[in-house]
Amino acid sequence: MFNSIRQFVTSKILYLDPFDPTESYSAGRMEEVLDTLEEHELETLVVDSIEAARSVVFSEPAVHLVMIDWTDAAVDEASSDEVLSLMREIKRRDPRLPIVLLADRPIPPEHVVDLAQCADEYVWTLEDYPPFIAQRIMLALEHYLDNFLPPLTRTLMEYRLDAEYPWAAPGHQGGVAYSRSRVGHVFKETYGEEVFRNDMGIERAAIGSLLEHTGPIGESERYAARVFGAEQSYCMLNGTSGSNRTIFTAAVGEGQIAICDRNCHKSIEQGLIASGGVPVFLQAKRNRYGVIGPIHPDDMTAKSIKARIKANPFAAKAEDQTPAYAVVTNCTYDGMCYNSVGVEDRLKDSADRIHLDEAWYAYARFHPVYADHYGLRGDPADHPEDAPTIFVTHSTHKMLAAMSQSSFIHVRNGKGAISEHAFNEAYCAQSSTSPFYPMIASNEISAAMMDHGAGETLLEDTISEAVRCRQTVMRVRRQYAEQDEWFFDSWNAPSVTDSVSGETYDFADAPVELLVREQSAWTLKAGEAWHGFDHLPDDWCMLDPLKYGVLCPGMAPDGSLEDWGIPGDVVTAYISKRGIVPSRTTPHMVLFLFSMGVTKGKWGTLVNALIDFKRDYDANAPIEETLPGIVAMDPDRYGGKGLRDFANEMWADMREHNISAAESLAYEELPEPALLPRAANQRFIKGQSELVLVDDLAGRISAVGVIPYPPGIPIVMPGERFGTDDGATLAYIRALEAWWRLYPGFEKVIEGAIMENGRYYFNCLTE
Repeated sequence: MFNSIRQFVTSKILYLDPFDPTESYSAGRMEEVLDTLEEHELETLVVDSIEAARSVVFSEPAVHLVMIDWTDAAVDEASSDEVLSLMREIKRRDPRLPIVLLADRPIPPEHVVDLAQCADEYVWTLEDYPPFIAQRIMLALEHYLDNFLPPLTRTLMEYRLDAEYPWAAPGHQGGVAYSRSRVGHVFKETYGEEVFRNDMGIERAAIGSLLEHTGPIGESERYAARVFGAEQSYCMLNGTSGSNRTIFTAAVGEGQIAICDRNCHKSIEQGLIASGGVPVFLQAKRNRYGVIGPIHPDDMTAKSIKARIKANPFAAKAEDQTPAYAVVTNCTYDGMCYNSVGVEDRLKDSADRIHLDEAWYAYARFHPVYADHYGLRGDPADHPEDAPTIFVTHSTHKMLAAMSQSSFIHVRNGKGAISEHAFNEAYCAQSSTSPFYPMIASNEISAAMMDHGAGETLLEDTISEAVRCRQTVMRVRRQYAEQDEWFFDSWNAPSVTDSVSGETYDFADAPVELLVREQSAWTLKAGEAWHGFDHLPDDWCMLDPLKYGVLCPGMAPDGSLEDWGIPGDVVTAYISKRGIVPSRTTPHMVLFLFSMGVTKGKWGTLVNALIDFKRDYDANAPIEETLPGIVAMDPDRYGGKGLRDFANEMWADMREHNISAAESLAYEELPEPALLPRAANQRFIKGQSELVLVDDLAGRISAVGVIPYPPGIPIVMPGERFGTDDGATLAYIRALEAWWRLYPGFEKVIEGAIMENGRYYFNCLTE
């Protein structure tokens, strides 16, 4: 009796009988019901306690229906309250999950309203025949499955039933080609047949067109727009790099001014090259840990931007002095989240098109702790016509659950709106005519996981885990401090205040529920030393709870390096042998991203690894045991040392070279622009460039973007000069090169440079 989706979906039913299941007539009839469900290949998970039911329903995603036995003869007030509490929690987490209430007599009047708000179906076990009861349960399950899957995913599943013989691309023909080769067979067995069956050519009109946004694919994009709060959404399979380039090339023409956050992804640089736009950059400060902070709000005002345009040799000569577009990174890789209301309010006086690159922040709409700090706030229908057009880009594969390279472009039209046809031309230039349908479906599923209130629950759980991890590290640190011993710290406010009660807590001891919901616990407030960004208004920026920075000891409050400390690179090398891979490492901080895939076991393992590092450091354990991968790279350089001795040696060199200070100085001032990025790139393509060592870089013009990792931000853009021989930029590059020679294996990657034999070579234009 089930629809076609049941052929692909494993459905289980949870049956809760929280009271003593006596050998009653009603219990016997329910046994018949369960037998009928089993005949229809429906597995029923029977539990006899509310706690067991809670554990199963919230940990077993294949549970698609819940049956609860409400037997009035055995119900007392306390038990009924517990059952109602469970039902409310189920509906809060998944409002669509059907709950079938089983009873053998009328519901007491005092419970009727509460139960009506939670139960989807009532079954009177003594009045209806067991086969009919089973049929009602299966119909409720069928209705749930009918509305369970988003449009494209459902279409792809149903399309599989056609068992077609394709005579078009791709050449593997549903994976059949792999069966004709031994190595191909291994490949197919590794990834499974279904992924290849769903990898089809664009001839399937029933699936729709990604480039024309028709059919179920178009429905899928409209579905995503509703979930994320956009007027229009575009599915991008070339990552948010492709999404950003799409917007840039649709919004900015050659010679037009673009206001660009200097803390930008390289795809913004690529957009400048492709469009021929004239960049006017907005800069952000760095704190003592190397964290890139927010752009100051005063720098986003029309007055400040006009001054920057006037000071820029190319923008000052632009025919049109009105910027065509502005882009800001929100939130940053380190977790700085702008008050987007304030950002838009300031930038709207300069540009009619505002782009918020929220690649690492696709979840913000779905939890109240991020209120007013993301682009797609509220209902898109309320977006004023005289407000700027807002573009938001999301890397759904980064912090949501889509496949790698999946992304969305979201649009709310206002002033400066771009016609759908014109925008789609830019979109098609960044897209493939041969899309991978499972990838589109994964993008859609990442949206579906956030729909109907489920996103808030998922975010609630994820933020809670991040908070507990932070608190655990801080408590461990406190315990060691009581013994006058060192440990790591968490980068967040040391104390928080409940905005309702006014009570102040140490962060380590604050109620988890408060930290999960209280935005002020994460706000960067003026004058607070922990964040290190001076002169910020209180409501301008917040730290994303899901971007967790572990602070290594050794950094003084004034930014100077103390006599003793722990290098972040050594910590990362140590924990990597445990299979723990941080998001990024600076000299003084190791950053971890909490996504929905992070479990208690995962962050618990991280805390244990940090404790083990302290143990091995204090014991000066042999580096061959603690950092075997590093020793293997260069046994002569690293062999025979203890972990503490090695870390102390590196710390002493960090104090001498002080790369962190050199980095801050290098990013403090913008390089001199000699050419626009597009012009520099054109000369590079024509071969008018050469490789140059740092010794000869003074005054040279870079042919490409130069991006040290970390922090992953351009230090020199295409067409900019490297500066004077005694300038901050070259001092920083020399410090990085010296570090590489001192510590092979710990070198800093510089994208845009060629790394050979302990030297960096840079592409410079010939002059």
